[in-house]
Amino acid sequence: MNRPEQAAGTFAKLFGGAPDGIWAAPGRVNLIGEHTDYNDGFALPIALPQTTLLAARARTDGRLLLHSAQGDGRITELAVAALAPGAVPGWAAYPAGVVWALAEAGHPVGGADLHFDSTVPTGAGLSSSAALECAVAVAYDELYGLRLPGPGLARIAQRAENAFAGVPCGIMDQMASVCCTTGAALHLDARTPELHRQVPLDLPGQGLGLLVIDTRVSHDLGDGAYAALRAGCERAARLLGLRALRDLPAGDLAGALEGLPAELVPLVRHVVTENGRVAEAVARLRADDAAALGPILTAGHASLRDDYRVSCAETDLAVTAALGAGALGARMTGGGFGGSVIALVEAGREDAVGGAVVAAFGASGHRLPRLLTATPAAGARRVET
Repeated sequence: MNRPEQAAGTFAKLFGGAPDGIWAAPGRVNLIGEHTDYNDGFALPIALPQTTLLAARARTDGRLLLHSAQGDGRITELAVAALAPGAVPGWAAYPAGVVWALAEAGHPVGGADLHFDSTVPTGAGLSSSAALECAVAVAYDELYGLRLPGPGLARIAQRAENAFAGVPCGIMDQMASVCCTTGAALHLDARTPELHRQVPLDLPGQGLGLLVIDTRVSHDLGDGAYAALRAGCERAARLLGLRALRDLPAGDLAGALEGLPAELVPLVRHVVTENGRVAEAVARLRADDAAALGPILTAGHASLRDDYRVSCAETDLAVTAALGAGALGARMTGGGFGGSVIALVEAGREDAVGGAVVAAFGASGHRLPRLLTATPAAGARRVET
């Protein structure tokens, strides 16, 4: 029995009868372009094969029933009309927030029975929350005949995370989960997501692989540190007279830094140089030179570690060990404060590099990491049982 069939079977046991459909939304890995999206900047994510499956059926009584195969077994029951930011605790805030955001935007939505089953690791910086949100967004879009475009669904999901769940993220995670395509990276302009482009990414065809190292250090972007970074960037933009830091040309960076408070200098430097790294990475991929991503990834990690200061001992160790074992490049991916590291490796070297990282963690007394290989997968969609 495949995963959609299992989800449909569990749904029937929980709610009686078949679901109206099964939808899937993936987690994501960001190749480069970290903490740039809420600065109206650029990013280059791919969708993962790991997905959140959602078996769903519309209801006519305004009730929203939520169940997760990864939860405690209980069904959370809510009234759509009573949904409000801060009123739903835990994981259920993310899917409930999407229903709230759709209703707030004036879309004619009601209740539903929702059963989730996810293979996206939680707390790993791989956007498990966005996968939850986007699965609901695409399901509701079809269940209620909304016909919203992909970026529109991503905006709804981002609104749910920002205003309902209280995480001030940019739009990159949701755009990746909705709009990525198989065999490509998504070149995202966060100011105008509608103008996103697909950049072909055939790593096996160029003798390469992308190893994802989940350090198993859980991060919570709602704990205030992420919000403080975003607030610092917005303050810097105001002081520079800019709409957002994305509008500061790289050639003007040195002069701009001279007039800023010392605590804002590294934030601005990271955002401007990271946008430059995204442009360089896209150029390399369009030239069929994916191996050249290696130094770009490593430079991005150094910037996140030294300027943005969102790395930690485990992510730094994973990068150092991967590079020492022959990885072409490595960096932490996601919001930081733990999570995952990606390493670009020559095909066939995944086990050797991964083994070196595991050994380094063991020698340092850290909890052993989990490893997976990333390939560019499809974004959110309906699936068949």
